[in-house]
Parts: sequence; structure tokens; C-alpha cells
Amino acid sequence: MDETVVRHLNPEDYNVLMFYDYNNLKTNFDFEFIRSFEKHLIAWSMGVMTASLFQEEYNSSTAINGTLCPIDADFGINPKIYDLTIHGFNEKGAEKFIKKMFDSPVDIRPSRDIENQKAELIALKTYQANLDFKYTRVLISDNDKIIPTSNQENYWKQKANLHSGHCPFLLFNKWSEILHE
Repeated sequence: MDETVVRHLNPEDYNVLMFYDYNNLKTNFDFEFIRSFEKHLIAWSMGVMTASLFQEEYNSSTAINGTLCPIDADFGINPKIYDLTIHGFNEKGAEKFIKKMFDSPVDIRPSRDIENQKAELIALKTYQANLDFKYTRVLISDNDKIIPTSNQENYWKQKANLHSGHCPFLLFNKWSEILHE
């Protein structure tokens, strides 16, 4: 995905820095320019795992519909299903994936091309989470068809607390609602 799923959120007084496209996490990003800011991490889906790889300190950190083991039969997406998703990822496969992300039909599509998205799915298989990373808050949707709700509940040892599909951002109008959900 990209910023299209959160474009509607009012930033209010927050400065929002967004990362997506996890094709190459070896690129060194210099966080120095934001060191003096109060930082709240909101990580979604595979971003829950990838955010754990950056050695940053946050005032709060929220994991949404993801785990530190996102490709895992018990705590994430079953590896066989993940591999089938990669194998079938073309225009039609991407459309099917988008439909599974939401509870109801929406017209939200990433602006990234299919080859870039498929390469990202492949790259994500090579990353290992920092299992010592601790999230201060976890939001789990009760109807997640991408990373099964039950697997997230198993990982975090808590019950679902959002009534949504994998992409819950349409439940919110502004970033503060997510931070204080």
C-alpha cells in the first residue's frame, strides 16, 4: 500500500512522516532531523515488523493489524498462503487482495505499480523483526482477512478491539483518534 489509505486523515497539529515500500530496508535513513520532536509510531500490517528494525525511541508506539512475526502459521500469514499470494500477484491478484483488505467495497488503490508491490512481498520474506521491540498499544481488527485475527490475538495475547477488516483507517477522521482510540 501507500499513503492512499490514510490520505483522508486530518493531521491536526501533527507532522506526519510516512514510510512504505519495504523493498530495500538497507537504505540508511537519517532520523537526526526529527530527534527533537515528540514521536508517536503508528505501524500497520507489515509495517509492524519493519518498524521494529529502526532503533528509534518513541513517546508511544501502536501496532495495527500486524505482528513481529507477520509470515508465520501461528502468529501471522501462513507461509504457504503468503507464497501463493506472491505467485498470483498480478493485476487481478492485486484487486482480489484489495477487496480482502476492507470490510466493504472501496475505491482505494495504491499508486505503486504491480511489479513494485510484488517485489516488496518477496523482500518482506527476507527481513527478521527485532523481537525485543515493544509496542505500547495494539489494535486488532475482528474481521482481518489478511493477517488472521486469531493469529494476531495469539501473538499479542489479547482480543480484537476494532470492528473492521485489515485496513481500519476508514474508521477514523484524524490521526489523534488513532493515537487515543
